[in-house]
Amino acid sequence: MDTLSRPDAVARLAASRAAYAAIRPRVVAGAPWPLAEDFGTGPEASWGPPEVLAHLAEMLSFWYGQHGIIVAAGRGAGDGVPFGRIADDGARLMVLERDRHFPVGDLFDFIDDGIARWERRTAATTDAQGALAGLHPRRGEMTADAVRDQMIVTHLEDHLAQLEASLAGR
Repeated sequence: MDTLSRPDAVARLAASRAAYAAIRPRVVAGAPWPLAEDFGTGPEASWGPPEVLAHLAEMLSFWYGQHGIIVAAGRGAGDGVPFGRIADDGARLMVLERDRHFPVGDLFDFIDDGIARWERRTAATTDAQGALAGLHPRRGEMTADAVRDQMIVTHLEDHLAQLEASLAGR
């Protein structure tokens, strides 16, 4: 994936924020949603709205912090600061287990706040900061902008489609 321009990233974040606000009433109206029996990372895992929303709320904050680590370290290509995690990270799964029990309206509030923070940070990040490097345990070297684009911008869009599928299947 090519790195998004800052204005394009801000626009896509704003579009995601609006899309989550638009889908919120339909998801809230469908509550209570059943909790998935298997919400791990294996092929049998199945996420419904509680798991998707809990994941989004958690990942927005987690990757915000990781992006900040990359920018604060100030390292260039070939010298990326270690950052991130992989999907089967135990802490990630524990937070998902806990937060999927929260009311879905609260999870939407956390998601809206998280996207708003990303919008502000993206608008304020310079090109030089966006080019700083981190070293992910699975993906290898990534720029701060690539983290934003892959872990947040496209990730939000993918999970919106997942929520739409849950609503359509109900």
